[in-house]
Amino acid sequence: RTVRSAAVSDNESRAVPDRREPRPLAAEDLAAALDVSRETLDRLRIHREMLLEWQASLGLVGRSTLADVWRRHFLDSAQLMRHAPPRSRVWLDAGTGAGFPGMVLAILGAGEVHLVESSRRRCVFLRAVARRTGTAVAIHRARVEALAPWPVDVVTARALAPLSGLLDLCRGFIGPGTACLLPKGRQAERELTEAAECWRMTVARLPSLSDSRGTILSLTELSHV
Repeated sequence: RTVRSAAVSDNESRAVPDRREPRPLAAEDLAAALDVSRETLDRLRIHREMLLEWQASLGLVGRSTLADVWRRHFLDSAQLMRHAPPRSRVWLDAGTGAGFPGMVLAILGAGEVHLVESSRRRCVFLRAVARRTGTAVAIHRARVEALAPWPVDVVTARALAPLSGLLDLCRGFIGPGTACLLPKGRQAERELTEAAECWRMTVARLPSLSDSRGTILSLTELSHV
């Protein structure tokens, strides 16, 4: 397993308020951090408004995250764009839930984005967001392991399963040129160790703009053993 390291650039370190006691992130902070256009930010605002509207009936995200929703969900999702390999066009978001990170990436123009979600009610929410924001996105009501796979450039997921289990679930979609971009918390190293028992991969650990304790794992050259 090859490990690459990545350092935080000056721009990245200045993009987000003080991580020790961060104030809630505003929409304008996200736009400044990731150079998001006003039109795109307006579409992200619609996603946020709908999230808050539907939260009571669907429990789309953890209630404790709502006080800092721009950081915990939108920045956490949007930052993956900057780490996508060149010429990445087809994305698969496994267990997308409320559209994180997949819907956000689609709004940002990531390309052909497939959202996989087994909950019928959450798929209704996702389709409503896609309509209101004018976002072209493919929504699959299914478990990712039940889908007939197609070639994808990037696989992503948030909190669907520990790394080893996630790679097994998405195995059919992972080809020689597929990258996995996965936000992870403090258990990232333990998950990598467990996954290394069955998978060979090149690993880059990238700093998270949304969580000073978090890591984005960029996995390439994956093969099951």
